[in-house]
Amino acid sequence: MGTAEGIQDFIYKYYIYPIISDIGYNPVNTITWAILLGLCLFGVLKLLEKMDVRADWEFTRVIIPYVIAGSTLRVIEDAELFEPPIKYLFITPPIYLLMFAITVLLLFFSIRLQRSGYVNDWKKAFAAAGILWSLINVGILLSAERIVNPVHFTAIVLLGAGLTAVIYLLARNRGYSMFTQRINISILCAHLLDASSTFVGVDYLGYYEKHVVPTFMIDLTGTAAIMIPLKLIIFIPVIFMLDTQFDEDDDSRRLRDLMKLTIIVLGLAPATRNSIRMVLGI
Repeated sequence: MGTAEGIQDFIYKYYIYPIISDIGYNPVNTITWAILLGLCLFGVLKLLEKMDVRADWEFTRVIIPYVIAGSTLRVIEDAELFEPPIKYLFITPPIYLLMFAITVLLLFFSIRLQRSGYVNDWKKAFAAAGILWSLINVGILLSAERIVNPVHFTAIVLLGAGLTAVIYLLARNRGYSMFTQRINISILCAHLLDASSTFVGVDYLGYYEKHVVPTFMIDLTGTAAIMIPLKLIIFIPVIFMLDTQFDEDDDSRRLRDLMKLTIIVLGLAPATRNSIRMVLGI
């Protein structure tokens, strides 16, 4: 086998095949996507600066509908409502690139509408477009599938939200204001919902985890409940470092805010997808 064929086989095995077969992640592509995500953050930061947009809490709120839109779009692919090769656009990681492109386009259009005097607040127009998109996706899913696991869906929401509420109350009573801030508690909520959906799906409904580290931990402990403390062990220190180790100049604050937004998306997107899949039995 020549060098060129070896490289082609490597790329196919570790990058292309996991996408077209939707079998999940391996150590090679996991590390690759993580590095690319880190590099892309700086490009996104420059893009937002050029558009005069800050990734603060107000922006985070209007991005959430697009996270839901992307997650429901992913579930439409899970339901096999797309045919090859178009379906490959809606599998991770290509769907993240697709959602990013569409979201930026709608963001630019919303800002232009405000500057042209057609709307008073571009954030409201931007959020409205995301909500409408999400509702259309949900409508498509409900027209093709039926709700079969409402109890499990409720359990995911109650467990994730309940744990978040406990952390919030403990932090407030102990005076740890860092973990009562809306953006920070939202990070924990997103990832606790993700952990709860993994726990319910794997332990009670026969789903399986596709990511490398979670799969290892679940296999090691014999239960996906390990994802709950694992998320807390990871993201409580992450929040602490983001709030204490960054300088207070404007550039540092912009990067910190964007990192927090990215972390929320990385938790909320799979949490939403998993939960919707389970409630529909897909």
